[in-house]
Amino acid sequence: MTFSDFNSCSRPAANLIFLSMSSKPAISHQQSDSKVLIRAENVGKIFCRDFKKSLFYGLRDSVKDLLGGSRNVSSSAERLLRKGEFWANKGVSFELRRGDCLGLIGHNGAGKTTLLKMLTGLIKPDTGRVEMHGRIGALIALGSGFNPILTGRENIYINGSVLGFSKKEIDGKLNDIIDFAEIREFIDAPVQTYSSGMQVRLGFSVASSLNPDILIIDEVLAVGDLGFRVKCLNRIHELLETTAVIFVSHSMPFVSRICTQAILLKNGKVELQSEAVPKVIDRYHEEFSTGERKSVGSGEAEILATEVLGGGAEEISLVPFGAGLELRIRLRITSQCPIVGIRLVVWNQDQRAVLDILQRDCTEFSWANDRQDLTLTCAIPAVHLAPGKHAISLRILDCERTRLLCRMDNAATFIMGHHLSTAADVFDMAEWSIDAAESP
Repeated sequence: MTFSDFNSCSRPAANLIFLSMSSKPAISHQQSDSKVLIRAENVGKIFCRDFKKSLFYGLRDSVKDLLGGSRNVSSSAERLLRKGEFWANKGVSFELRRGDCLGLIGHNGAGKTTLLKMLTGLIKPDTGRVEMHGRIGALIALGSGFNPILTGRENIYINGSVLGFSKKEIDGKLNDIIDFAEIREFIDAPVQTYSSGMQVRLGFSVASSLNPDILIIDEVLAVGDLGFRVKCLNRIHELLETTAVIFVSHSMPFVSRICTQAILLKNGKVELQSEAVPKVIDRYHEEFSTGERKSVGSGEAEILATEVLGGGAEEISLVPFGAGLELRIRLRITSQCPIVGIRLVVWNQDQRAVLDILQRDCTEFSWANDRQDLTLTCAIPAVHLAPGKHAISLRILDCERTRLLCRMDNAATFIMGHHLSTAADVFDMAEWSIDAAESP
């Protein structure tokens, strides 16, 4: 089935969570790519910022469709934008087979959900084409596909029927669906009484339990608690043996854990597409990392400069895994308290503190005038952090560590090298032993 010939206007987004696709393939099974479940070729979608113009353009395009006119929706089309229009997606192409998991990442408004809606047939692409083969389980909007008046049990049967399952087949899967969602005591209550987390639990459980060939998951998993999200990721791992998965998330650790390839979208276009998922994630972090230094505090101290030593001439120092890290800090103290303490915190790309160092003994110095400039050096003998870019924040405290004299975020940055690219002595950190098995 090709969605360029599919009229999706009659299928409202608010009432759909699953889309049962025709089993008849759009290409011959004898071709070498017969195992491709999802194919997107130069897919693009145009929206209009002006509501009245959008209605007018939509009416005119619908009339053209009814009269058999062409709207130039070929895979190589380059549509000219009309007044007020913009590309929500443009030139997106990829293929997925069973066992593939595609991570779609990008900032809010990058075009991820729009692309998913074209894949599931909720909206029609303006350029290019989409091919989907097999049964689809999709969870792309919180509460979509559920009738709020009906109970959770009744909604399971309705969604199963949409996918073509008989009542007997749904009966056989019902307990597994309810147990996975962990809402058995509420399964006979109306869905409108469910919290957002309970709706996500039920929605994912249904979408993943009814043997989909294609599973599409949007950011709605972020609503669930951590335990359930980990449970969902484990289920996705199980499904990957027979399923193609598209996973949209702002949680880069989750994307790194389950995805075999990734696409970074920016303003509707593909910024980077690769099977090297960490590379795409690094580019994603670069989009949000401004490197801006911000200093706050009482003003009794000032951080003049910071430098990571031993990084060579590179703008950002590369620290090999397991090597030492040395940081030089130029500091100016204007407070009359001659003793200060320093706290150093290292943050990873997900803004999580991965190293926290508090100076054991406060620094003491004599005052020659109202201002005292000094240079401090912090040496960490060995650093074992995950590969990637890290930022250092510094806090200057008074002697009792109760008053913040100065805090600077992004005082310095460095890149942690991968442990596999360093010397072999890294692997000598553990001792191994073998015990001979006793004969039975």
